Formats: sequence, C-alpha cells, structure tokens
Amino acid sequence: MATFGDTLFLLAAFAVLLVLVGIFAWKPVTKIMADRQDKIDSDLDYADSKRQEAQKMADQREAELKSSKEDAVKIVTSAKENGEKQRATLVEQAQGEVATLKANAAKDIEQQRADALAAAKNDVADLSLAIAEKLIAKELDPNAQQHLIDQYINELGDANGSH
Repeated sequence: MATFGDTLFLLAAFAVLLVLVGIFAWKPVTKIMADRQDKIDSDLDYADSKRQEAQKMADQREAELKSSKEDAVKIVTSAKENGEKQRATLVEQAQGEVATLKANAAKDIEQQRADALAAAKNDVADLSLAIAEKLIAKELDPNAQQHLIDQYINELGDANGSH
C-alpha cells in the first residue's frame, strides 16, 4: 500500500504534468484543432459559394436558352407573316394583271369586230352599188349613190338587229 507521502507525491507529479501538458501540448493541439475547424468551415463556404455560382450560371443559361427559343419563334412567325403578305401581294398583282389582260383582250376583240363589221358594210355597199348599177344600167350621181348606200346599210343593220 502506498503511503500518504507517496500519494501526495503522485498527486503533485500529476498536477505538474497537467500544467505542463496544458502549457506545452493543450494550447498547440487546440490551436491545431481550431485551425482545422476554420479550414473546414472555409472549404465548406467556398464549396457552397461555388455551388451557388454554378446554379446562377445554370439559371442564366436556361434563361438565355428560353430567350433564344422565344426569339426563334418570333423570327419564324415574322417570316411566315412576311411570306403571307408577299404571297397576297403577288396574288393581288397577278389578279390585276389578269383583269388588265382580259380588259385589253375584250377591247381588242371589240375593235376587231367593229373593224370586221365596218369592212363587211363597205363590201356590202360596194356589192350593192355594183348590183344596182347593173340593174339600173346607169350611173347615179354621187349624192344619190350615197343615199342608196346609207339606206341599204340601215336596212341591213335593222335586219341584223344591231340598230
């Protein structure tokens, strides 16, 4: 068994050892642990800030992608509208040209008909005059000739229903 003196010596040695450990070991170990905790905290903060930054960049890319899609839709819609406007304009121009061509063709046909009718009237008048001269066997004066021609033409026009 240990004596009181040995116990006292052991307690004193233990107390000195605790003070020495506290001075030489505890402070450096706690400083190392605090430094390690600070490094871990700063690494976690850095990782969190990088994660947030990456999320912001992903959100920004997503917004830009959405914006590009909207712009593409607007461009396509605008191109379709412009195409429809151009098509409508071209159709309208073509219809106008067709109407003009029809009107010109109708005028040409009417003019050719009038020319043909006038030529036929002149031929009929000449033939009528020749027949009348042969039948009458005499030459009529120019006024009488013109009167006979006009009368014959009027009678032909009445018979055809054109007057």
